[in-house]
Amino acid sequence: MKVTLGEYLGSIRTDRKLTLRGVEEATNKEVSNAYLSQIENGKIQKPSPNILYALANLYGVDYDKLMELAGYITTTRTDVERHGRAATFAELHLTQAEESELLKYLGYLRSKKD
Repeated sequence: MKVTLGEYLGSIRTDRKLTLRGVEEATNKEVSNAYLSQIENGKIQKPSPNILYALANLYGVDYDKLMELAGYITTTRTDVERHGRAATFAELHLTQAEESELLKYLGYLRSKKD
């Protein structure tokens, strides 16, 4: 089952321990709490790219992913290809060193399969 834009944004906001009003304040009222609530509840499914950009910056997530979830862009890649490192680790706030170590470990695991 594919995650909707609202579900995704709601989970990220919860993960960041932000309230709806906190997002409004952090974005200098570019994203109102009422508008974000409607997005997260699926009442607004295609917010403007400006709103998505503000949320991507605040949450530290990939803007292109938000645009794709909102239906603005599509990719020709399959779900398997899309399940790359950026999508997997973007929400975890990994440092560059942590990501590097995880990729080394993944390389090790893959080498054991050969």
